[in-house]
Amino acid sequence: MPSQHFTDSIIRMAWEDRTSFEEIRARTGLCEKEVIATMRQHLKASSFRLWRKRMRGRITKHGRRFRENRQNLKNPSQHAILSSLDA
Repeated sequence: MPSQHFTDSIIRMAWEDRTSFEEIRARTGLCEKEVIATMRQHLKASSFRLWRKRMRGRITKHGRRFRENRQNLKNPSQHAILSSLDA
């Protein structure tokens, strides 16, 4: 059974828009399905539904999709700026 602090950390990272599921897995070892299960278990039903609705529209929660989307930018100056952020 994970500690309350560990569970709180997972919930906090899952609510953050810029923390991808890949980062959560790297930090905690939990895959996306396990994070969803943790959220379902520890949030009120209405809070869980709100979180799922919010996550469906967030490309940033999936790091690979976010990086691919950034590659499709049309403005070269934007691409240069965003590439420097990855370094």
